[in-house]
Amino acid sequence: MSMIHTAAATRGRAHTASAISVSDVSHTYGARTAGGMLALDGINLEIGDGEFHCLLGPSGCGKSTLLYLIGGFIPVQAGVISTSAGPVTAPGPDRSIVFQNFALFPWKTVKDNVLYGLKKAGFAAAEREQRAQRYIDMVHLTGFENAYPSQLSGGMQQRAAIARTLAVDPGILLMDEPFGALDAQTRRVMQEELRTIWRDSRKTVVFVTHDVQEAVFLADRISIMSARPGRIQHVIDVDLPKDRGEEILENRAFIGLSEHIWRLVREQAVAATRGAH
Repeated sequence: MSMIHTAAATRGRAHTASAISVSDVSHTYGARTAGGMLALDGINLEIGDGEFHCLLGPSGCGKSTLLYLIGGFIPVQAGVISTSAGPVTAPGPDRSIVFQNFALFPWKTVKDNVLYGLKKAGFAAAEREQRAQRYIDMVHLTGFENAYPSQLSGGMQQRAAIARTLAVDPGILLMDEPFGALDAQTRRVMQEELRTIWRDSRKTVVFVTHDVQEAVFLADRISIMSARPGRIQHVIDVDLPKDRGEEILENRAFIGLSEHIWRLVREQAVAATRGAH
């Protein structure tokens, strides 16, 4: 059975350890005094160490904005975001991001793309080689080390991007709709691969999606955001087996939870189309 918490109740919800703490965070695009667009309004969220947390909500609700604030790619205007490394004021080695569009260097091979991040992170040459191969193997790209992105399928390109991100060993993995550009079959395979990688690495993952089934399949917990300005409307614990394969899609608990979450998200999507807050 799923556990549903209001935003207010979630503020005081205890975790064994918080990898990410978001406290009273608001964000406005444009001038805050006049004419600006309030994207996020009073976000409070605690994400536990090793947790897989999905941000779910209608288009334009501020999911990606919140992710980029956590990553330090956008300055925090109001409120506080912190990780175990301290307050977030800029990008840091404890956080890495995977984008929807793969963001690979097209002129570099798979291995050179992975090595690039390791070199920037300051790893010694011998360790760079070892780590690069380890993570290429982990994402099942063994044999494609010398291939260029243009020679790879979309799913393989995203695997390379994930390997590059994991190789630098961030404690927190941020993912902005990383499978959104993939076809349905490849997307399902990548979801299963990501669950396996997460289970083996035990990173803290914050995953942005608008796909309800994807969120339920992947997450330990799901935050449902309101229509703009984005607020946390519900936080839902996903009480399903940790080892989830394709068979979970036929599970009655999975189907029931997906339908319930879809109704909650639909309310916000309808509000968004009507311009309601």
